[in-house]
Amino acid sequence: MLAYRHAFHAGNHADVLKHVVLIQVLRYMAQKDKPFTLIDTHAGAGGYSLESRYANKRAEYANGIARLWEADAAALPPALADYVSLVRAFNGGGNLEQYPGSPGFANLLLRPQDRLRLFELHPTDHRILDAFLGARPNTQATMGDGFAAIRSELPPPGSRRAVLLVDPSYEIKSDYAKVVGALREALTRMADCVVMIWYPQLTTVDSVQLPHRLQSAADALARKGWLHARLTVQQPDARGFGLIGSGVFIANPPHVLHAELGALMQPLVDRLGQYDAAHYLLEQRAA
Repeated sequence: MLAYRHAFHAGNHADVLKHVVLIQVLRYMAQKDKPFTLIDTHAGAGGYSLESRYANKRAEYANGIARLWEADAAALPPALADYVSLVRAFNGGGNLEQYPGSPGFANLLLRPQDRLRLFELHPTDHRILDAFLGARPNTQATMGDGFAAIRSELPPPGSRRAVLLVDPSYEIKSDYAKVVGALREALTRMADCVVMIWYPQLTTVDSVQLPHRLQSAADALARKGWLHARLTVQQPDARGFGLIGSGVFIANPPHVLHAELGALMQPLVDRLGQYDAAHYLLEQRAA
């Protein structure tokens, strides 16, 4: 949807969950000398100013990254402290003025030999993204449909190691079916690809059913099982609407990921929860 701009939501609670998980996946992949490929189907601009009129229209980052920014690193689980340190690095060690999108975190974590494939349809965001990362080694920033790109990008050439990140806006209802199709396409083409899908937690039927549809697809196709993490931080509004939380579904997750998330999900609830019944869900199915 070309009207969608992630700058309105940068650094919110959903970004925190998504990027904490992404960091752990990328750090695990980098433990082996062999290069790997990260494919980001909805890359956005790569980074966002938290002082812009977009970010401050709702100031969603105030209930996300800002709640962790001032925390004592020693009081945070290692994975959360790692996340905050990378956001600090993106800000040059100064005040919280910028927030990295997924490509921004990738730029901080990927090695020169790792391939980065970024796809973004919005022309303004693509222009910013290409200026930011287009010159990085082994990187392509394409103004195109990331869903359609899966067929040409998987499996990657050379080292058959890949991470696929899929996080559309879901403002178009068809995105729910497309992410299930993307999971099936990716695992059919590369059964051990690490596929990470973010989704918004809403009270709609599509949002409620999506994790179950992803689990069914992964049960049939993923060689190394799946993991599902969901963070619920607030109640619906008076009409029953609103982003009450978000989830991340990972097919073929790193074997250490469940334990890592188990150590940080309750601290995320404690720091990001906006009502007494805030909670999390963490479940997995091994291969």
